[in-house]
Amino acid sequence: MGKNLPKWLLYSALFVLYLLHNDLWLWNDASLMFGIPIGLLYHIAFCLAASFLFISIVKNIWPAHLEVETKEEA
Repeated sequence: MGKNLPKWLLYSALFVLYLLHNDLWLWNDASLMFGIPIGLLYHIAFCLAASFLFISIVKNIWPAHLEVETKEEA
């Protein structure tokens, strides 16, 4: 992956996702996009963004000393 992302950037992105979790601005919007209610589409996009952020957090911040490799004999 190259260089690791700074911790402050990942924690800031996590805080922004925390603030954007509840879509109060789309709560009463009944419009459809691609045949899906806009609020549901927002939550699909939010889940994808959160998934990519958590993958990035695990790859960049996970402590290496917790990765203990064991050799199993067959």
